Amino acid sequence: MKKIFNNWSEACTKTSLIVLLLSSVQRAQELSSSMYNLSERYGPVVTVYLGPQRAVALIGYEAVKDALVNQGDDFTGRGPLPFFMKVTNGYGLAISNGERWRQLRHFTLTTLKDFGMGRKGMEQWIQEESKYLVARIHGTKASPFDPTYFLSCSVSNVICCLVFGQRFDYNDDHFLHLLQITAAILEFTSSPSGLLYDIFPQLMECLPGRHHKLFTGIEELKKFIRKNIQEHEDTLDMSSPRDYIDCFLTRANMEKDLPTTEFNNDNLVPTVLNLFAAGTDSTSSTIKFALSVLSKYPKIQEKMQQEIDTVIGRNRDPFMQDRKSLPFTDAVLHEIQRFMDFVPMGVPHYTLRDILFRSYRIPKDTLIFPILHSVLKEEKHWVSPFSFNPEHFLDHNGNFKKNPAFMPFAAGKRACVGESLARMDIDLSPEQSSFVNVPRTYRVIATPR
Repeated sequence: MKKIFNNWSEACTKTSLIVLLLSSVQRAQELSSSMYNLSERYGPVVTVYLGPQRAVALIGYEAVKDALVNQGDDFTGRGPLPFFMKVTNGYGLAISNGERWRQLRHFTLTTLKDFGMGRKGMEQWIQEESKYLVARIHGTKASPFDPTYFLSCSVSNVICCLVFGQRFDYNDDHFLHLLQITAAILEFTSSPSGLLYDIFPQLMECLPGRHHKLFTGIEELKKFIRKNIQEHEDTLDMSSPRDYIDCFLTRANMEKDLPTTEFNNDNLVPTVLNLFAAGTDSTSSTIKFALSVLSKYPKIQEKMQQEIDTVIGRNRDPFMQDRKSLPFTDAVLHEIQRFMDFVPMGVPHYTLRDILFRSYRIPKDTLIFPILHSVLKEEKHWVSPFSFNPEHFLDHNGNFKKNPAFMPFAAGKRACVGESLARMDIDLSPEQSSFVNVPRTYRVIATPR
């Protein structure tokens, strides 16, 4: 990284300009750490270049909160990242802006809530699916196993119930193949190759690499989604919607004569793809990381189990309302998400017009990176930011306490639409849940490969 001392009239004139050289391309965790270190010298607002693309990194809780919450309207844009533009053609919830984004986001949030996201209805779905997960774990007969695909199936089936109105068997080879594709998407987009693709897309298209195979896999995912949409269209009863796709098709029928409608297949396919892929990998990866943490800290695992056994016992299902009586368990689950740092660079935003932020002028068409790593690891807000410490979320009396710097899902108007669902998947802890069912019946340990 190299500092350029000459002035640039269109840049944020009071920030330092940093050029990210090709040799500095790293994984997201390493890159976000580098940005965090730069803030100690250049301040919390740093202009960088990703190839020809101008970007601004926001570092630390105060800067991220000021942008995403206090000036949320100025930072609602989503950048035309080449990888996602190729996948979606600019359609769907994740990559869109303006009226299209507003309509799709409002509809998606309303529909998911109507089907129980964050409520008792969804709680029952998660508990039901967890019975299949527990049965699979029982089937291992206490022998060592890799939980990756069990967890992916379990979490994805909750999403599938919401979106497709059905679950899939853990032995369904096609379903498992689709889950492998979604995992590959996440792995690629957080890799140096993914970053290079977004910086130099035309060059990367000419070079060999796994991205070509990945795009073929994504077409398989889209084909699967289109097939499900067609099946829904053939059996649609607008008076009794079964799932998200039914609700979308019903809205599309209601607005079929409206020229400005955004409810069409161009938007439906990538939106469903986003819900399916992002909803599966983010939550299942978090739960898998949680199992790893519990195997590393057996005393914390034991204390969680004691609290769960005391409050709930071993003979009934847990409910979301139990969480307030499980302060230590709740603190551990929050600390797992903080310590994991799932999206260290944050999902990039985009300036749709020239904006003024903290007296800095940020030009239109600038990528904005809210560095969540700098929020979740900031010493000002965490006693031991680089250690796993559930005490970050407990007061002196052992009661759960919130921390405003807890932003694993970002914040503001473009925060994750599935946040409530993800919290339920992770927080419904004891036996009939997606995660801490394991400590109630089993002890989590790591075995050598």
